Amino acid sequence: MYAVIEESGGQRKVMAGDEIEIDLLEGGEAAPGQTIVFDRVVLIGGGAGGVSIGRPYVVGASVKAEVMDAVVMGEKIYIYKHRPKKTYKRKTGHRQRYTRVKVTSING
Repeated sequence: MYAVIEESGGQRKVMAGDEIEIDLLEGGEAAPGQTIVFDRVVLIGGGAGGVSIGRPYVVGASVKAEVMDAVVMGEKIYIYKHRPKKTYKRKTGHRQRYTRVKVTSING
């Protein structure tokens, strides 16, 4: 069974047992083992009932997940700024912080 959830302005396909990285929860203060419920489920499929498509969300559906790591650093990206013929060059970097969660169950 799989589900498509809406999280942080995007949609993600998840299955039970998947580990995903979501935007930082509670400023990095989330406790490992804490349970999180995603109630914005857009689609549920792969079960005996076929596919359920929400308008906009599936009624009564939820996805439960458990916090594995409170703070995980993402890949470093570099931003280059350059103005030709002006002797202007800047290089800055950024690392996004995430919370790693493990999907435990899909209900609906």
